[in-house]
Order: sequence, then C-alpha cells, then structure tokens
Amino acid sequence: MSGRGTVSPKSGAFAGLPVSWARRTEPAAGTTSPEELLAAAHSACYSMQFSNLLAKAGHPPTRLETSADVDFVVGQGITEIRLAVRGSVPGIDQTQFEELANSAKDGCPVSKALAGNVQMSVQATLEG
Repeated sequence: MSGRGTVSPKSGAFAGLPVSWARRTEPAAGTTSPEELLAAAHSACYSMQFSNLLAKAGHPPTRLETSADVDFVVGQGITEIRLAVRGSVPGIDQTQFEELANSAKDGCPVSKALAGNVQMSVQATLEG
C-alpha cells in the first residue's frame, strides 16, 4: 500500500514518471497511477480513431480534444472509463458527430482491449 516506483516507455518519449499506490485512491501531487496512464493512452487512441473516421466520412476535423476519466475501485479494479471529446469539424451535424464518436469508442484498439471488462461511455460535443 505504500509502494512506489517509476515508469518509462521503451521509446524514451518520457523518463521516470513516479507512480504510487496512493495515487490510485487519492490525489498525490507529483505522482501518477496506472489508471491515469491508461486514461492518457485511451484518450490518444480514441482521438486517432475518431479523427480517422471523421476524415473517411468527408469531414476531417480542425481540432479534437479528448479526455478520459477512469474509475478505480479497491477490490474490483478499473470499473468504468468515461471519454469526453470536443471537436471542431466543418460540415458535420451533431447527430453524425455523435454517431462517429460512438463508433470510434467501439473501434479504437484500447477500447477493444478493455471491451467486456470495463464499462465505457463517450460524451461528444461539437463546437461551432
């Protein structure tokens, strides 16, 4: 429960992010958790998938901003991930934006890896 360490990707994109058990259940300044890293990975993967789907539908985005909130419950693990995306996409309406947002949620590789184990949702906001 008091363990800590560091994580560094093989790519060298960043080095020595501090991780701790405490960060899983309470704010801990200067450290991260596996859940926060998963949220970052899921946000990036989702954005790539959504951008690709929008472009294939003839509506390449001007901007997408995605965040993910990951719920961790002691004794159960990761129970839910809520994605939120805001985007500027010329020539699309809110309905099609939401449909493609949900397709991206189901189609991104991180979502597929978690499917059936973690409840996932997406809130999609189209900006003018």
